[in-house]
Formats: sequence, C-alpha cells, structure tokens
Amino acid sequence: MNIPAFLSYPQPYLKKQFDFMNYIKRYLLDRGIETRTLGVTDYDMEEPLTAIRRLMLESNGLLTIAFRRAQIEKGTGKPNPDIESVREYSLDNKWLTSPYCHIEPAMAFQIGLPILIFREEGVIADGILEKGVTGTYLPEFNLDYGVDKYFESEEWKQLIGKWECYVRNVAIKKGCPPKLY
Repeated sequence: MNIPAFLSYPQPYLKKQFDFMNYIKRYLLDRGIETRTLGVTDYDMEEPLTAIRRLMLESNGLLTIAFRRAQIEKGTGKPNPDIESVREYSLDNKWLTSPYCHIEPAMAFQIGLPILIFREEGVIADGILEKGVTGTYLPEFNLDYGVDKYFESEEWKQLIGKWECYVRNVAIKKGCPPKLY
C-alpha cells in the first residue's frame, strides 16, 4: 500500500514545468509514495481550504513546487519610502507563483507534516518561500538547463531522500497509540 503525500503546485503552463511535475510524480510513486492534489487526484464539494485540510489530514507529508506563474516585467517594492531606514527595491523580471504555494505549506506546517518546498528560479522568495521561515532548506531549480539536470544533482537526491524518510516516519507513527509517559 502506497503512502499518501500532498503535492502542491500551480498548473504548469510550459512543457518543461509539465515534464518536471511528471518526473516527480513517477519518482515518488516508484518509491511507494502516492501524490494527492486537490483538483487533480482528489475532488471535494467543500470550500477549498476545508477540502485541503481534509486531504492534509490524510497525508503524511507535503511537497510544494512553486513554479513561475505571473511575470513582473517592471516593478518596485516599497516605492518612495518616507522612512530613512527603508529602501525601495526592484521587482523587474521577477515572478509570482500561485498563492496556494504559500497557503498549503503553511497549513501542513500547522499540523506538523514534513514539508519540502522547491522554488523555480526567479520566483520571489517571500512569505513561506523565504529561506528560514519553515526551518527547512528551500532549494531553487532552473528549468532553462533542462529538466533532467536538476534531478541528477546531489541537492535533489539528498533532499528528496531525507523528506521521504520523514514521510515514512509519519506514516509509521500515525499507527502507534499515544504514550502517556
């Protein structure tokens, strides 16, 4: 029996994003981890946050892929500040991802699930995508070098291996009775 894990990602709009997702799904399934995604593998009549919570409670970990989704061609963060210690910054050629790439990992964190978040290069590292927020390493990948390139890296192998270990431990511990001492 496969171990269920929540897979969070915005709908790919580029073939290389689609191929990246398919590789991850196949890889995890080959390792005995069944990915579940609201609106892809699971459907619910409830409002999205209730449905996501229900699916999270049935999962043993969360993997988020923060793909590029909306490009900011020209933009400024904190424009024209009137406080001396605040500096404006450029958002030129930066990318936004789906808000669910922030919401779903935050929900998983709140219930104690192991989280692994991959951020496509160029996506703004804010909110839960900011390094250190969840206390775990947030790898960045670049699909311009080819999909296979990242999956051959030591970073991918070590991070996915460690996350898999955490997911398997959650699955084992869910079956154990609580300890009173």
